[in-house]
Amino acid sequence: MENTYFAHETAVVDEGCDIGAGSKIWHFSHIMPGCKLGEKCNIGQNVVVSPDVVLGNNVKVQNNVSIYTGVTCEDDVFLGPSCVFTNVTNPRSGVNRRGQYERTTVKTGASIGANATIVCGHDIGRFAFIGAGAVVTKTIPDYALVVGNPAKQIGWMSEYGHRLEFDENGVATCQESGEKYILENNQVSKA
Repeated sequence: MENTYFAHETAVVDEGCDIGAGSKIWHFSHIMPGCKLGEKCNIGQNVVVSPDVVLGNNVKVQNNVSIYTGVTCEDDVFLGPSCVFTNVTNPRSGVNRRGQYERTTVKTGASIGANATIVCGHDIGRFAFIGAGAVVTKTIPDYALVVGNPAKQIGWMSEYGHRLEFDENGVATCQESGEKYILENNQVSKA
């Protein structure tokens, strides 16, 4: 049976992976057993996708990213260059913690900037935006903009990736799409 995805000749795709149609896996990347990649994913150069990781449709993974067991990325997630996920809170070389992997879910449309670190067990909300170099040590709400080490929320982002400015009524409009957003009880939703 012919592959419906592309893998560069230097990429390693282990047996037992499920890779969706139209996905591309580039130079020196390794997709390990039990991984599930949706349709139209783009896996950049030198990426490691550990066993049993799940990526939804249209996930963009830039160069040098490490996605470890326990991570699920929903549809339309962007993982910036050299970002990394952890899967054990207290790793030790001499202590095997393979049965203690913590789960992390990156929800639909979220973006994680270059060199960010996502500490395991903390989900990233829908359309959240994690700034470059941020170190995420807690769960991030939908549409949140977070930066720094440890990551702190400094605002809200639209689904098009623009910072939202809310008026006195708690309403903001995306400058690109014109879509309206409502801020109530420290949560953002589309109007």
